Amino acid sequence: MNIGPDTVVRFHYRLSEAGGAEIESSMNGEPLVFLYGHGNILPALEQAMSGHVSGEHLSVSLTPVQAYGPRRDGLQQRVPVKHLVYKGRLRPGVVARVQTEKGPRDVRIIKLGRFSADVDMNHPFAGLHLDFEVEILEVRAASAEEIAHGHVHGPGGHQH
Repeated sequence: MNIGPDTVVRFHYRLSEAGGAEIESSMNGEPLVFLYGHGNILPALEQAMSGHVSGEHLSVSLTPVQAYGPRRDGLQQRVPVKHLVYKGRLRPGVVARVQTEKGPRDVRIIKLGRFSADVDMNHPFAGLHLDFEVEILEVRAASAEEIAHGHVHGPGGHQH
């Protein structure tokens, strides 16, 4: 089965900055699962996967506009430290999560004070040219319920 509208795709990926070191990977963990055509992953990555089948490997390069957008000035804010969710020790350069009126958002710590932190609200990958190495593990038809809900159900997907 080819990847296309209303198919469920399970895949592994390696992500690196163009010409640089690996940024993140699913290779030693759980693969990602998404419902094609429902806005669950980067549109340009989804489009590059269109027509491919289980077992294929592909390389996809995305410009900042195709990925997480260009870096924008003026997106720095001061946030109370108690609102930051993170693992490990909080310090400049660390990515933490903060709840916004539009849902959770990853932010990069610029400066840390005792009770507040200055954060960069740009996506941590904004402004980067990104290279994906993708291994397609499985492609299947989505269920009527998955299509109606707009996401995958079951292992690797949403649990109701």
